[in-house]
Amino acid sequence: MAGTIYYVAASQDGFIAQAPGPGEWLRTFAGAPEHAGAREAEAHVSEFLAAAGAVAMGAETYRSFVTDPGSWPFGSIPVWVFTHHEFPGISGADITFVRGDVAEFHPDILHDAGQRDVVLTGGGNLAGQFLDSGLVDEMVVTVLPISPGSGRELAHVVDGIDPAGVRERSLGGAVLQRRYDLRR
Repeated sequence: MAGTIYYVAASQDGFIAQAPGPGEWLRTFAGAPEHAGAREAEAHVSEFLAAAGAVAMGAETYRSFVTDPGSWPFGSIPVWVFTHHEFPGISGADITFVRGDVAEFHPDILHDAGQRDVVLTGGGNLAGQFLDSGLVDEMVVTVLPISPGSGRELAHVVDGIDPAGVRERSLGGAVLQRRYDLRR
């Protein structure tokens, strides 16, 4: 069954984003085959995106792709960017820029996704809005074996989630995946 899924990578010390950009340490990990589990984590991302019918992200996450358009992993999947800023598009990408309440746009994003999942990605601000509105069915946290020591904490996103609904599995190396079932 298709749903709305928050998909995020976290460091083993509990951070989901770090300066200078939201995805810098993640890209460093994924691009370094010497990290145990890097290839497995990258393969999992590819599988996950294959199930995505639409993606939603906030301005900070999108900004990281604008500065490095070659890192755009979404191809022609419809992407909804929630922002109050003006941004250029990315060549070949299907991007809709919106501002406003996530609940207002969620039906349109679901429509774009068809029978596939809506994937929320990024550092947590937008995901928090979807979570607060009761629109997230599942949260998937991929825990990477790195420790940046600072940044935006995962705890602000997972606070209040019942740990009884968590499943955990290894993706290879020291990479873990935690799935939180949030269906009500």
